[in-house]
Amino acid sequence: MSRAEQPSRRTVLTAAVAAAVAGSAIPATAEAASGTGAAGAEPGRATARQVDHHAWTTFRDWRCGTARGARPVAGARPGVAIGVAAGTTDYTDPHTGRAGTWEYATWTSPVHRLAVPSTEVIASWNAHTPSGTWLQVELKGTYSDGTDTPWYVMGRWAAGDQDIKRTSVDDQGDGRSSVWTDTFAIDDASTGLRLASYRLRLTLYRRPGTKATPTVWRLGAMGSDVPDRFTVPASTPGLAQELRVPRYSQEIHKGQYPEYDNGGEAWCSPTSSQMIIEYWGGRLTEEQLAWVDPSYADPQVCHAARYTYDHQYEGCGNWPFNAAYAATFEGLQGVVTRLGSLTDLETLIAAGIPAITSQSFLEEELTGAGYGTAGHLMTVIGFTADGDVIANDPASDDNEAVRRVYKRREWENIWLRTKRYNASGKVASGTGGVCYLYFPAHPSPRQRKALAAVGVR
Repeated sequence: MSRAEQPSRRTVLTAAVAAAVAGSAIPATAEAASGTGAAGAEPGRATARQVDHHAWTTFRDWRCGTARGARPVAGARPGVAIGVAAGTTDYTDPHTGRAGTWEYATWTSPVHRLAVPSTEVIASWNAHTPSGTWLQVELKGTYSDGTDTPWYVMGRWAAGDQDIKRTSVDDQGDGRSSVWTDTFAIDDASTGLRLASYRLRLTLYRRPGTKATPTVWRLGAMGSDVPDRFTVPASTPGLAQELRVPRYSQEIHKGQYPEYDNGGEAWCSPTSSQMIIEYWGGRLTEEQLAWVDPSYADPQVCHAARYTYDHQYEGCGNWPFNAAYAATFEGLQGVVTRLGSLTDLETLIAAGIPAITSQSFLEEELTGAGYGTAGHLMTVIGFTADGDVIANDPASDDNEAVRRVYKRREWENIWLRTKRYNASGKVASGTGGVCYLYFPAHPSPRQRKALAAVGVR
């Protein structure tokens, strides 16, 4: 995040996306909280949603796709992997110049017709990529006028960084839509053009002659059509509860690892991710952390920054890369989605599920923050008896200062709006309720019900 109202790489992205839509209580542990509930937060409530989140996760799902060399994998966590490779291909890493030959297989999803014809789509995935493997995710859609997009690369990803450098791909567009780092966006939504449906294609890669394979357990996308808005309706408080989430400051890492965007203000996303991962019990070993300078506190935050870093975006704020990183920890899955209100967040908190939210604001718009930002991630961990938001805000001087309480009405508006005024008085963008959700690979019935209530299955 940026404390000043200065353009960052994420600011440039969200500004472009905003232009595209122009014209249109008692603490609880993760285990204990899953048994509590939020008053009035019923999964079946009638709410006009502006979001369609869909994912392929079951053995039946993987069997329904079109495979070339890929095979479905059964078991406790079904997925898709390389069976007999479909062929070989060459890839030159644009960030290292290193060329190599790779075996590959592909899996293409069935067409998903969006319940919400969309101006934006963000893909996310959960996978295991052992050494010598990596994957690519692509999206191809059909517009509301019946014409098709090209195949767009939504990410080239590996859990590690020794085989390839994980990367987004710039300069993708057809004159009607574009991909901005991790987000597909209609170029001019005022025309009424929308994305009506899409397919996702996985390409799985491994070094020739090996039996290693990536395994993908979850593949999906969030499509949305959030109208332009400077303000949103106020929600009614319905929950007083706080989850016990570890607290980490990004600010104590200022100047660390310039190759991963220099720590400090740039590390809000991986710092928030690491807090939630550890809430769910994810831990890194001494061996995994051995590369970190031993004089640095909280080396796991440095590790999260390295392994979420997008070498094209030159930052750690690629939304799907953070969700994919979380899912590298055993027993976790992660998605990128949008929520519609603080009532949705209350539903999740009541089931023991914290959320990482993205927002932009001036210092005077969020009482007690002490900074303004063109783009920042923080972790929502609960609500006070008055309905105010309890957040672990990594933009704090030290770990002890991370827990904050923000006024409900202020916080809800800066998170859910799509338009705002920056420090220069110019119209800038807001994220419209974007969040990351990390939760167990096998949610409890209470957690599953809460996730379904906010559109995630």
